[in-house]
Amino acid sequence: MSKQFISLVKTHFDACSSALLSSLSTGEELTINVAAEDTLFIRFNGNRVRQNTDVEQIAISLKLQVNGRTIEKSRNVSGNAGVDQKLLASLLESCRIEAKILPIDPNQVPMQNNGNSSEEFHGGLLSPAEVVAAVVGPAEGSDLAGLYAGGSVIRGNKNSKGQIHWFATETFFLDYSLYNGPKAAKGVYAGTKWSATEWEANLSRTKELLALLNKPKIEVKPGQYRTYLAPGALETLVAMTGWWATSGSAWKQGRSPFKKLAEKEAKLSPLFHMAENFTLGLTPRFNSLGEVAEAKLPLIERGELKNLLVSSRTAKEYGLTANAANEQESPRSFDVGTGSLDEKNALKELGTGLYLSNLHYLNWSDPVAARITGMTRYACFWVENGEIVGPIKDMRWDESLYDCLGEKLLALTSKAEIHPAVETYGQRSLGGSRVPGALIDRFTFTL
Repeated sequence: MSKQFISLVKTHFDACSSALLSSLSTGEELTINVAAEDTLFIRFNGNRVRQNTDVEQIAISLKLQVNGRTIEKSRNVSGNAGVDQKLLASLLESCRIEAKILPIDPNQVPMQNNGNSSEEFHGGLLSPAEVVAAVVGPAEGSDLAGLYAGGSVIRGNKNSKGQIHWFATETFFLDYSLYNGPKAAKGVYAGTKWSATEWEANLSRTKELLALLNKPKIEVKPGQYRTYLAPGALETLVAMTGWWATSGSAWKQGRSPFKKLAEKEAKLSPLFHMAENFTLGLTPRFNSLGEVAEAKLPLIERGELKNLLVSSRTAKEYGLTANAANEQESPRSFDVGTGSLDEKNALKELGTGLYLSNLHYLNWSDPVAARITGMTRYACFWVENGEIVGPIKDMRWDESLYDCLGEKLLALTSKAEIHPAVETYGQRSLGGSRVPGALIDRFTFTL
């Protein structure tokens, strides 16, 4: 059904766009975006199906520019060409009406033709009838809870200047936890092709972590400890850079946590590299304006800032050079460079300290100093002489990125893991990251 859905949406988007663009008056410019999905959602609890549903949805947004004003509106559509063309014509008319009372936008980015592109990634997904058995069979005897989401996700863009961009992909993720009473270990299995072997190996690793939670709990006092962040933990930490740290406008407004990095007043570790990498295939290269980003844009190299993410609007307002960033100027597909530490030797290299599999509840505690606070979560352990002694209680930590990704960063693993976006608020998200594990000296725990 996914391939058929992709074809139907493309045909529908073409028809609706043609009708809208042909109705424009002199002086009007229009950008049209489509976001669509055909996703099977299955929620598991106790290794049984708790809820399942299939969602087909198509949302179309219009951005009208006329007389120096900009107005944007969106709505879901039915997929019926006749009905939707009338609804979208009405939506366009409401944009015209509101545009008449808006003030002139001094930083309006004029529409232009940013070329054409088309990418479709077809996967090997399970049929809806196969999913339940494929998930719960290998997990029989375990208390598994989680969410499976799989199907096609689409993004498309056209404008009145003639640009056309299209992106469609077929992917799945299974975001799950295994429980033993109140104890839980978390795992994620995701990709474009379901593999029973890969799923069983993923599940086996999570089971091993859960078994380690049966060891006596270790009381760890607040302080600084040598710490290993598994890829899932480091991904959560680095993802905080998407909260203003990489934003060109935030830097110019003086509120970027990487202000000192941008102004060459500070550096991170020469071991640390990060790029916006669209070759991972997690999200389209074009943004809502149809601007196409470079396939790979270095953000940090050897601890030094190379680029901030700059939207065309920010470029116009502050005199910067745009690089096709999204409106939020946050990474859509960030890639952290690997190091030389063999993951199999991570505990040995850690020696005595803390192994953290996951972090959560993160927020800036001091944005100017790039300082973040958060909590440990799920399977986190005290380690002595390279051996796991036992699980720890949840602890609060507080660290500056300038420190933990700076002089305290001892090593990064030689293998990185892909972490796809698993948010489903309103619609299934695109994007994600590729991140290794990290060994950090004197990571600070406050509670």
